[in-house]
Amino acid sequence: MQDSILTTVVKDIDGEVTTLEKYAGNVLLIVNVSSKCGLTPQYEQLENIQKAWADRGFVVLGFPCNQFLEQEPGSDEEIKTYCTTTWGVTFPMFSKIEVNGEGRHPLYQKLIAAAPTAVAPEESGFYARMVSKGRAPLYPDDILWNFEKFLVGRDGLVIQRFSPDMTPEDPIVMESIKLALAK
Repeated sequence: MQDSILTTVVKDIDGEVTTLEKYAGNVLLIVNVSSKCGLTPQYEQLENIQKAWADRGFVVLGFPCNQFLEQEPGSDEEIKTYCTTTWGVTFPMFSKIEVNGEGRHPLYQKLIAAAPTAVAPEESGFYARMVSKGRAPLYPDDILWNFEKFLVGRDGLVIQRFSPDMTPEDPIVMESIKLALAK
C-alpha cells in the first residue's frame, strides 16, 4: 500500500521545517529542479501551469538538487533569487536535497517507491543519450536527471511520474493534471 507524501518533513527555501500537509487537498507536481541545466527553461512552463490552475487547487513544488553534473551549486538564497528574478517563479521552492543514493530524501524515497518508472515522450531517446554519455542511473528506479516530475493527487498519493524531457506543457502531462484536478 502506498504511503501519502503529505506527512513528509521538508525544509522550505527559507529554511523553515514543515510537512507537506499544508498542501492536502491540492494536486501537486513535484519536480527536482536546477539552475544550470539545458532543461532549466522548464521553469517557465512550470510557472505557467501553476498560474493557470492554482485556482483549481494545483501547486508546483520545486526541490533543487545538485546531483546531476553539479548543475545546482548555489545556496538556497542564491537559488531563490535566481528563480524569482530570472523565471518569475512564484510556486513553493524547497531547500536543496538529494534524490538518489544513500542520502536520498525521504520524500523521494516515497515518490520513487510509488512510481518506480517514468513516462517518457515517444521515441525521446533521452535515456539512451544519458547512457551514451556515461550518465546512466545506478539503479533502474533512480531519478534520471533534473526536472523529473511526480504528479500527486489531492490525497497525497502519487499518480504518475514523468521523465525529465517530458515538458510540463506536454499534452500527456497536461491531460494527467486535468484528470487529477477533476477528482
